[in-house]
Amino acid sequence: MPIIPKDQLKALIKEYKLKDAKDIQEMLKNLFGDTLKEMLEAELDHELGYSKYDYKSKETENSRNGYSKKKVKSDYGEIDLKIPRDREGEFEPSVVKKNQRDISSIEDQVLSMYARGMTTRDIESHIENLYGFEASAELISRITDKILPLINDWQNRVLKEVYAIVFMDAIHYKVRSEGRIISKAAYTILGVDLDGQKDILGIYIGENESAKFWLSVINEIKNRGVKDILIASVDGLSGFNDAIKAAFPNTEIQRCIVHQIRNSTKFISYKDLKAFTKDLKEIYKAASEEAALANLDKFDDKWGKKYPLAIKSWRNNWAELSTFFKYPDELRKVIYTTNAVENYHRSLRKVTKAKSVFPNDTSLMKILYLATMEVTKKWTGRMKDWSIILSQLNIYFKERIESYVV
Repeated sequence: MPIIPKDQLKALIKEYKLKDAKDIQEMLKNLFGDTLKEMLEAELDHELGYSKYDYKSKETENSRNGYSKKKVKSDYGEIDLKIPRDREGEFEPSVVKKNQRDISSIEDQVLSMYARGMTTRDIESHIENLYGFEASAELISRITDKILPLINDWQNRVLKEVYAIVFMDAIHYKVRSEGRIISKAAYTILGVDLDGQKDILGIYIGENESAKFWLSVINEIKNRGVKDILIASVDGLSGFNDAIKAAFPNTEIQRCIVHQIRNSTKFISYKDLKAFTKDLKEIYKAASEEAALANLDKFDDKWGKKYPLAIKSWRNNWAELSTFFKYPDELRKVIYTTNAVENYHRSLRKVTKAKSVFPNDTSLMKILYLATMEVTKKWTGRMKDWSIILSQLNIYFKERIESYVV
């Protein structure tokens, strides 16, 4: 677009007596409104085949029929327009369509602010300050509701047939339901495909966190085309193993070591915590499962009598806690914790921290979806050391990988 010549700019400054940014905004609003009016007149000229007052060129029985008033929202605020009419009512302007009341990018602005976690009140204030008109909570809700079909399409899109690693965890929020405020879990699944690309496979909102609900979530991604998961890194939810095995019986399951440590230290006195966690590290940092079990025995001898429940938890869940020991360091570092999905959750919390309670599940889902789109668009590269990790996976899961790779 050509730059306005300086002499024309000087003339505009003089004509509008511009002194500050507000004056410039008002001038742009007037110029924009005048431009729209001229474009509307030109459209009707083209429709009728002759320009205003040029009756000699008239070759139609249709003619101009005054104006209708219309108020539209624009990037410069509200603008009053006079829409030219034709006598036969056939004129359909394209620059400002018949039922169009908003010709701005305000919808994009609202969605962007909503995705960044701004409250409805903050969005209202921002729109009023920026554009000079009131954006009610109902308007903001209607704008954000327009992404619901996108959410539905995203939640039902076809997934890859096989995922090398899948991380499963939940993040909890307060939501109003039937006049009460209850805790709800947003179940999230982060998948890493055979190319090392991360993606969020889905977000599912349910009351609390349960193995039964997780099973329904796992079955849903199976119905969307997932035929195999090589390794699943999961939180410490009881029954998770059975839920995954019911849908993907060949999947290797690694229980998150970090979740296990958190659960163990709940039983520990503060004065023993530092020494306890230091000794605990000798177990999960061991070079092999054999060495880890030996260290667990030593740990039990030292702490077992004082904190039997903490030790019992490690022994009872050892089959799932020790899976990562069979793999080399590069793969071991990726799967021994659900850190990948927890990093994603931290991004969600940054966006949702301003909202202590969500009015309903739909409101929560909208902001989680928008925040997820912002996060995942930055996931353009492969996971660190993926070529090495893939070669390791090819050794342990050779036949299963080859059955899906053309």
